[in-house]
Amino acid sequence: MTRLGRGFSYTIQNDAVSPVSTDVVFASTRFPKYKIGANNQIVEVKEDSKMLSHKEMVARETALLLEQQQRLSVRDLASKFEKGSAAAAKLSDEARLKEAASLEKHVLLKKLRDALEALRGRVGGKNKDDVEEAIAMIEALAVQLTQREGELIQEKAEVKKLATFLKTERAFARAEIENARAAVQRVEEALQEHERISRASGKQDLDELMKEVQEARRIKMLHQPSRVMDMENELQALRIQLAEKSKRSLQLQKELAMSKKDGTEALGSYLRIYPCSDSAPDLSECTIQWYRSTSEGGKKELISGATKSEYAPEPFDVGRILQADISTDDQTITITTSAPIDPAAGLGNYVEALVRRHDTEFTVVVIQMNGVDQSSQSIHVLHIGKMRIKLRKGQTTMAKEYYSNSMQLCGIRGGGNAAAQSVYWQAKMGLSFILAFESERERNAAIMLARRFAFDCNIMLAGPDDRSAAGT
Repeated sequence: MTRLGRGFSYTIQNDAVSPVSTDVVFASTRFPKYKIGANNQIVEVKEDSKMLSHKEMVARETALLLEQQQRLSVRDLASKFEKGSAAAAKLSDEARLKEAASLEKHVLLKKLRDALEALRGRVGGKNKDDVEEAIAMIEALAVQLTQREGELIQEKAEVKKLATFLKTERAFARAEIENARAAVQRVEEALQEHERISRASGKQDLDELMKEVQEARRIKMLHQPSRVMDMENELQALRIQLAEKSKRSLQLQKELAMSKKDGTEALGSYLRIYPCSDSAPDLSECTIQWYRSTSEGGKKELISGATKSEYAPEPFDVGRILQADISTDDQTITITTSAPIDPAAGLGNYVEALVRRHDTEFTVVVIQMNGVDQSSQSIHVLHIGKMRIKLRKGQTTMAKEYYSNSMQLCGIRGGGNAAAQSVYWQAKMGLSFILAFESERERNAAIMLARRFAFDCNIMLAGPDDRSAAGT
């Protein structure tokens, strides 16, 4: 319910308050008499049946006015009104209170105004001015009460509208999750089918070779020694073929496992360089540097820190071709992705939904702090807001910094199986973290959301030596 404060002033500009008409009908031609009864209530005194003289009447009215001036000031009346409102707020039946609260306030204000109107006709001079000023204050309170009730009705409508919007967003998010689960299920089934076919094909080839070997042994026992020698040579050739096919089968199984592990050339997967032949140089003895470019043969942009054989694409790499230079003592080999990096399905809509929030929480694990490995692997919460980023553990704040030119945020570039789920965050000079998220989707959404909010603050949030690339 609406609560009226006691901090109003005794002086109010009469022309600032719109006049309120009163429909008061007096039951008699005489002014009623009042007195203060129990619990500071105003009680009307019934008149005696006998008539008083004019002099006695004036004396009684003067004494009554003096008593009311000393005991019933406007501030006291406002205090009693406020206490009555506070007592009404403690009623257990909230529904009945909401329906009757507004009417009760208006009735109380009208009764108070009627009493002051009756008092104005019986006083004069300075007392009359005080009464008129009190009446103006009561009218102002009535106007404020009406305005506040309108505001409460409007706020209630806005809350209902917001609840409807949140329900719609929740249903949309559930639909996106179900679609993503269905897509993952289809990919897993396709990979399992491919693996099953490969194993069945390898087993079939092996069975056929075993049959040929058995046939060769049988022929060897039936023919002359010269024929047996020929069969032995053929058997040796078959063994060599079996070894080559077994080696090729192992290589295909290895490539299938790598393909299943590394994924496609899209945001959310990670790329790995591995030799395709025995003549390829040993990667541990080579120098590797990753680059990004807008098109094949276009200008290359160096990715600072990406010097491992694995690299997990980040949002900056979407739509660009990734290139790796493998250098040895006498040569440099350049490899590129077959196509530009594809965006993750549904990630853009997910980030747009998060932008509407003032603050978004992500569950992370701190892997390193200022370059030092953290062995606890405890759960932390990363808050990404419209003005700042905060990292906390329980109620303890690890870092809280506003977006600035010294802040850096990008995907981890040191390689490893968890690179697609990790980020590098430099909160300020001398304070940096490597954080691991629950999934690749959460990691990429956090990077895109933070860069979106930083851009709104005229800050280009990127990784080490990436600000020129981000600006273009």
